[in-house]
Amino acid sequence: MNTADSVGSTTPAAEAVAKRFLAAGFPASDVQVLTPRADKGNVVVRYRGRGTRKPLLLLAHLDVVQALRSDWSPELDPFKLTERDGWFYGRGTADDKAMAAIFVANLLRLKQERYVPDRDIILALTADEEGGPVNGVRYLLRDHRDLIDAAYAINEGGGGALKDGKPFYHSVQATEKVSANFRLTATNKGGHSSVPRPDNAIYELAEALTRVARYQFPVELNEVTRAFFERTATVESPDVAAAMRAIVRNPGDSAAAALISVQPRFNSMLRTTCVATRLSGGHANNALPQTATANVNCRIVPNKPPDEVRQTLVRAIGDTSIEVSRAPALDPSAPSPLLPELITPVERLTREMFGNVPVIPTMSTGATDGRALRSAGIPTYGVSGLFGDPNDARAHGRDERMLVKSFFDGQEFLYRLMKELTSARPVS
Repeated sequence: MNTADSVGSTTPAAEAVAKRFLAAGFPASDVQVLTPRADKGNVVVRYRGRGTRKPLLLLAHLDVVQALRSDWSPELDPFKLTERDGWFYGRGTADDKAMAAIFVANLLRLKQERYVPDRDIILALTADEEGGPVNGVRYLLRDHRDLIDAAYAINEGGGGALKDGKPFYHSVQATEKVSANFRLTATNKGGHSSVPRPDNAIYELAEALTRVARYQFPVELNEVTRAFFERTATVESPDVAAAMRAIVRNPGDSAAAALISVQPRFNSMLRTTCVATRLSGGHANNALPQTATANVNCRIVPNKPPDEVRQTLVRAIGDTSIEVSRAPALDPSAPSPLLPELITPVERLTREMFGNVPVIPTMSTGATDGRALRSAGIPTYGVSGLFGDPNDARAHGRDERMLVKSFFDGQEFLYRLMKELTSARPVS
């Protein structure tokens, strides 16, 4: 189904999921399709347990990023699931319909087994995670908090990495950065281009952006990123591993930070980052520019006030003629605690299914709906058992795909994890 956030609709998908659960014998009162807008359907299903503990929430999103048929390989339709050469192709196979399908299948399997969990299991499949106008999770938190309130949630954002086709590590996302955009503006009275002057809005903006590019925010670690570097050190080269251990001991170790920062992925885990993403200026080919603007996108470490980032940009630019837009109002989103109740079974199941590979807590530098849940006081963890090659990531891109084996391994992993988390087994 075409559930693209811009031109599709998640409502038919939500209704199709609801139909499956009703056919499986779930009471209608426990299967709800909620539509804040006709094309923005969300489905919430409650699997009843004994209620001895607060519920477990399973979260996935039904919407996907738009895909044009002309952009994909001729033999592939982005909105038709295609199995070929050991892969599932289609928009959403990686982000995030695989998890949505797995959660549905696993709950139906538990129903067939007559499994009675010690806590309710709630499934929420939502709209607009990809940035549409009616965010499903925020809508549910605002208008239907009682339907999804839980001890914690399992979400996307984590997963496993393959190296030479073999499991290399398994990540659990427990926090994420916050995205904020700042508009930089240089203005000038302008004039005729035949009489140039030193004060040129485009040049002034260009110099400001050069200073932003050269500025590096300080290292700021939290519980999750400290654990990330500690455990990633076990699979890195000796020099990088030593630097990671050093930065955990002393975040002010500039030599260690410099070595780690060579790799953009690790650099983004160390600190807030800001980068220019859009640029415009001038109004005519034969006129001096009166205005030049740029968008600077910042990915801010958890719990750091956006206005503090703005003030840092102002100081880095060092030019009072450059206007920096006001900081957006953003809800704080503290890292989720690394609960033994969750981490211990994830580690055990990872060993059982994928071998002796490390389980690494991680901070997403992108964004998921987990941030909204964390801001609302519901700890959220990205964990899936879905393994892929990090050098062949195609989410949001051409010919998005997932290994068939990875899909079914992830389904089995999450099935076992759901039972672990809802059977009151002691954590060893």
